[in-house]
Amino acid sequence: MRKPALAAAFLLLAMHAQAQLSNAYAQVLQVTSKPLLARDGADATHFRGSLVFFTYCVTCHGPNADGNGRAARLYNPRPANLRTSDKNDAYMKLIIRSGGKAVARSEFMPPWGEELTDEQIGDVVAYLQSINTARK
Repeated sequence: MRKPALAAAFLLLAMHAQAQLSNAYAQVLQVTSKPLLARDGADATHFRGSLVFFTYCVTCHGPNADGNGRAARLYNPRPANLRTSDKNDAYMKLIIRSGGKAVARSEFMPPWGEELTDEQIGDVVAYLQSINTARK
């Protein structure tokens, strides 16, 4: 094979490889440009609620939401077991927003209404209801 023919074959091969890489890159961009979790829907709500729970509630209520967090032993009464709670959404939102003392429960449950948005409170309640074994 002559050198010009070899160079032309190499150039064609390089152009083909470039086109293949461009197509693969476009496919990767198409897949990765979509959000990993939709903003709306039950899965998104539960995920956001779990983030709120593990940021604000886990110290007392524990990673299993069973009332056995690291700080639980410091309180009497102990934090509620949220996995077996029979409280409805409205009551849970009220106690999170206003604190335990405002609803004649434990004075150690702080009011989170100034810290959390309504969406965050709704998300954490949805998360807690999703892991509640008493409702299943």
